[in-house]
Amino acid sequence: MTIGLGSLLLITRAYESVSQTPPNNLEEINNLEEILTPNTKVEKIAEGFEFTEGPLWHPDGFLLFSDIPANTIYKWQPEGKTEVFRQPSGNANGNALDSLGRLITAEHGNRRLSLTEKDGQIVTLVSHYQGKRLNSPNDLTVKSDGSIYFTDPPFGIKSEQEELGFYGVYRLAPDGTLTLLVDDFVRPNGIVLSPDETQLYVNDSQKGEIRVFDVKPDGMLENERQFAQLKPGTQKGAADGMKVDIKGNVYSTGAGGVWIFSPNGELLGIIETQEPPANLAWGDSDYQTLYITARNSIYRIRLQIQGM
Repeated sequence: MTIGLGSLLLITRAYESVSQTPPNNLEEINNLEEILTPNTKVEKIAEGFEFTEGPLWHPDGFLLFSDIPANTIYKWQPEGKTEVFRQPSGNANGNALDSLGRLITAEHGNRRLSLTEKDGQIVTLVSHYQGKRLNSPNDLTVKSDGSIYFTDPPFGIKSEQEELGFYGVYRLAPDGTLTLLVDDFVRPNGIVLSPDETQLYVNDSQKGEIRVFDVKPDGMLENERQFAQLKPGTQKGAADGMKVDIKGNVYSTGAGGVWIFSPNGELLGIIETQEPPANLAWGDSDYQTLYITARNSIYRIRLQIQGM
């Protein structure tokens, strides 16, 4: 069902139960007792979009999210109202806030990271590396010192548009210096810092793995290693958006739903979603609601643990 921009449907009923059983081909895992209460429900709160991504809870009490093909960023409010926040959006994907509460967006269409000033002015933060255009910045995470880490796969461009010849992970320093950190990912995608900012997690959609790096005091990376493998199942979905909670558990989209790993890489369980998820964000005033963008819809679920 497709719904007009001004009349997006709010689904108020609980849509489906949470399953703590991972996709087929994996042994049963059920270690989410500290994260989920019994019979917790995944609730669909909005639908009728093309491909939702980049959810971000704003401190003023609303959710922003991207619809990449629709070239739009939407604003969803708890009373169920959904409206256009920005159109065109540069085919926006990932969104984040800096320490001043300004919106930073990874734009596929414009092949850049943009910053929205408090007065609404949109400026380019970075669009080139060593004189060549970025591929299509995908997702980002902001460190407390103002530096931005982001991934740059080719999902938003055609092969003939590529100028770099690799798909990197970058750090944009507060002074505007762009540093290539890693260039050997096949399809780098989700990216998130640990709660203490000493580790950086990056997943690879094509390889179905999460790598982790130690973050040095100067912001550079070292000690790369595999953190977890997201084994394919019968359900659709891939390693994409990632987030962490206050205890350092890592949440990654994957086949069948949201995969949750302990800080040491142990798979704790999977929150199954009706549609393949693409990204997630913590929200509500206590940051204990997990908002999930999944293809044509937006979902949410209340957890027992607070997110970052």
